[in-house]
Amino acid sequence: MSEEFLPRHVRTEIDSPIRESRLLGVGELAQIVTSSDLAMAGAAQLALRRLAEDDSRAVAAAAATVLGRTAVRLNPDRVDFGEVAAGTPHLVADVIVEGPPLAFATATVTAAGPGLRAALTGRHLRILWQPRSDWLDGSITVHGSAGWAEVRVTGQVAQSEPAFQAALEAQLQAEAGVGGGNAARVTVLPAPPVRRRAGAAVVIAGLTTLALLGGAGVAMALTNGAQRELPTVAAPATPVTAAPAPLSAEVDGRGTAAPAPTALARVPLALRAASTSRPTAVATIRVGNEPEGVAVSPDGRTVYVANQSSRILSVVDAATRRVTAVTLRHTPRFVTTSRDGKLVFVSMYEKDMSGSGVAVVDAAGRRVLRYIATGVQPFTLAVCPEDRLWVPIHGKGRVEIYATADQRPDGQVIVPPNPHAVAFSASQRRAFTANHESNAVTIIDMRTDRVLRSVPVSRSPHSVAVSPDGGTVLVAGYEADTADLIDAKTMRRTGPFRVGKQPQSVAFAGDGKHAYVVNEGDNTVSVLNGRTGAVTATVKVGRSPRTVAVSPDGRLAYVTNGGDDTISVLRIGE
Repeated sequence: MSEEFLPRHVRTEIDSPIRESRLLGVGELAQIVTSSDLAMAGAAQLALRRLAEDDSRAVAAAAATVLGRTAVRLNPDRVDFGEVAAGTPHLVADVIVEGPPLAFATATVTAAGPGLRAALTGRHLRILWQPRSDWLDGSITVHGSAGWAEVRVTGQVAQSEPAFQAALEAQLQAEAGVGGGNAARVTVLPAPPVRRRAGAAVVIAGLTTLALLGGAGVAMALTNGAQRELPTVAAPATPVTAAPAPLSAEVDGRGTAAPAPTALARVPLALRAASTSRPTAVATIRVGNEPEGVAVSPDGRTVYVANQSSRILSVVDAATRRVTAVTLRHTPRFVTTSRDGKLVFVSMYEKDMSGSGVAVVDAAGRRVLRYIATGVQPFTLAVCPEDRLWVPIHGKGRVEIYATADQRPDGQVIVPPNPHAVAFSASQRRAFTANHESNAVTIIDMRTDRVLRSVPVSRSPHSVAVSPDGGTVLVAGYEADTADLIDAKTMRRTGPFRVGKQPQSVAFAGDGKHAYVVNEGDNTVSVLNGRTGAVTATVKVGRSPRTVAVSPDGRLAYVTNGGDDTISVLRIGE
């Protein structure tokens, strides 16, 4: 695609040294980019991306605004199938694809999650879930010429065995106030506020109707731990008149068209647990020698702990607190999981830096599938929203990227020395690395894997976390005894905020209202207001605490204590 496809007078305007002329050109491009002439629309988009980096702030802002308005959007951007009965064959939901012709003309669809399929027909995205596991937290991503957009898809299958698990589920439901109905349902969740990104901005906003299969046309919402019934709302002012085409036999899995959708109730997004400003320690679990990295499985039932004075990955059953061990070839350091929870990735290296690599562990079989050879000293690895594994290479000043499905190399990003950790903002399509020796956080565009900027922060940033809404970044300054906040969109830093001694690791609560800083030097966890950075409480944990991970339901946090070979369990939400 080339800007040569644009009319001559438009090219003259956008190439003019006069700011006002370039602004006029942006106005012309705003009309062209929505055209059904895809060649000309693509040329306009290319020109807008260039102008979004213009020296004039007014021109750059105008171009970014146009890009934001013309990007692909999915309406709604969250689908919850709720709890369904075991043996349910499949459930279907329909989502509307919004944007100009360029946004979806050449769009492709990818699904991440067990039993999750999707097909795009015109402006309709049909999502199908065939329950193959007892829990689903997946996503459907639509990639187009005008960017990408994602729908998060969740669901759960009611389990009856074993008996202790049934009792556990009953207890959790009682605490959350969830009814026991097994009717298949889909809940429409309101989209977050409009977010725009400079350049090829992606805007995900708005609400529309969504198909509900089964059930009685009334959805149940979890709101502050109480069950409530919501009335069906009226249809939108501009209803969708054309029914979406059924999935093909390949997608449906049985060669039959999905049932027609029924009425839908629109309900607000409700978190399972509201975080508290004063968490309490509720348990201590003994694991391996000198536990370091910790991760919680996407279904919240398993906790993985990397023990750096042994070659053992501890696997903790969150309900029974039983601990089993997986033996690795080299010393484990940090751990994370794939988005569907089927794979566990463990970074490894010895004291002399030999054995550097990542172990790939089968979560169900609890056995090592393979080892990935990486750069020297792989650190706090993480899986991004697109299901790619990012591995900070501390010894080489870069981040290596791998496909989670087959673990093949999928790129690398050079960052300042020495990257300790990486975290992601799905809404801003940005990655953030904490670079220990450079006293900076590097911000990376995940569309291109290119560095956007490095933001100076407090000395020795060891860890980085992003709030659930993708808007705020938290950084631990190990040598400064402080934490900093960064706006993920504007890339502006606030702080520093005084915490405990030698802050080592950070995490956000599930609702984003609070954040947690693990202080290795004084055996505490500082609890912060997630918006202001003010400390609301300090919680005592074990000796030499290292890292923290929060359960998906937002109720518990797990802190590894390297000095006494345990993990502390904190109740952080109710």
